[in-house]
Amino acid sequence: MIRFLRDVFFLGLKEFSSLRYDRVMLFLVVYALSIAVMLVARGVKLEVSNAAIAIVDLDRSQLSERLVDAIPRRYFQEPVTVDASAIDAAVDAGQYTFVIAFPPNFEADVLAGRQPAVAIRADATAIAQAGNGIAYLQQILTNETASYLQRQTVSSLLPVQTAIRFYFNPNLDGVRFNGVMQVINSITILSILLVGAAVMREREHGTMEHLLVMPVSPTAIALAKIWANGLVILVAVFLSVEIVLKIFLSIPIAGSIPLFLAGTFVYLFATTSLGILLATVASSMPQFALLAIPVFISMMLLSGTMTPLESMPQWLQIAMHASPSVYFVQFAQAILYRAAGIAIVWPQLLIMSGIGLVFLVAAVSRFRRMLAQAG
Repeated sequence: MIRFLRDVFFLGLKEFSSLRYDRVMLFLVVYALSIAVMLVARGVKLEVSNAAIAIVDLDRSQLSERLVDAIPRRYFQEPVTVDASAIDAAVDAGQYTFVIAFPPNFEADVLAGRQPAVAIRADATAIAQAGNGIAYLQQILTNETASYLQRQTVSSLLPVQTAIRFYFNPNLDGVRFNGVMQVINSITILSILLVGAAVMREREHGTMEHLLVMPVSPTAIALAKIWANGLVILVAVFLSVEIVLKIFLSIPIAGSIPLFLAGTFVYLFATTSLGILLATVASSMPQFALLAIPVFISMMLLSGTMTPLESMPQWLQIAMHASPSVYFVQFAQAILYRAAGIAIVWPQLLIMSGIGLVFLVAAVSRFRRMLAQAG
């Protein structure tokens, strides 16, 4: 057992030496957990931002002007007043994302107790902005109309007032969400590519034959690649959280960083094992890349970083529970956003460990077969 652990340790040191001269992979690690995180955090907008809006005001009243002035400029561009006849062509050309149309006698109907309709048209090709923007505009128009009626000493049309409180991200800051999720996505990509590339490098450079004549087992070779490449990613993740997220993006981290790194280590065990498994299936680096791309894209997009798991079809939810990324996203969100402790996230750690063990057994079996064919 001591000899086996020593073999794993020294073979891992060999991985460090190989990676040191692979400048492309080193650049990818640095880029994916620094520049890519900042670009995605700042560039991807899930909330309404700088949306173009047009106003068709057929009433020209004090109330309609007040409602237009209430539109927040931090979400929307300066509203442009246009003629009703020009709206269809402008929307078809993509000039405006939202169009608000106030009917004639709008203010008079409101003061008389009638309920005139305000038409809001949205360009749903930009589906995220359209859905969120409609909700913003509806709330703004409703609240401002109620406030105007109260000033006019007319009873409010809303007998119940809602109190909305946002937890864990009170300012609805997309950077706070996108930055952390991009770190998780980068971990998934790097762990699969780095370990898989290490296996393919051995095969293409002919060093696999050197390993065959050494008194080491396939399990030791696989575990060495897992711990060495996983440690490189783990150190990069720590620096990314401490420097990129906290300093450059000013994202507050609610929970324990050591606990998050411990969970990341477990997740890396699962994904690096998967990377070795994929590398044993492919016969060349291009084949490995083509095989790995759909795997980690599916893990990224369907794990909860973009769409909540509960929003997916039932069969897809069941299928994705075989992926460790689902549990890692739940784990990371619970710790980094909600300051959860080990008492809450231990089920995710246990499941990731189990999935990783299954991947490792399959990877070692395939790896042993691959070495036998090479010999």
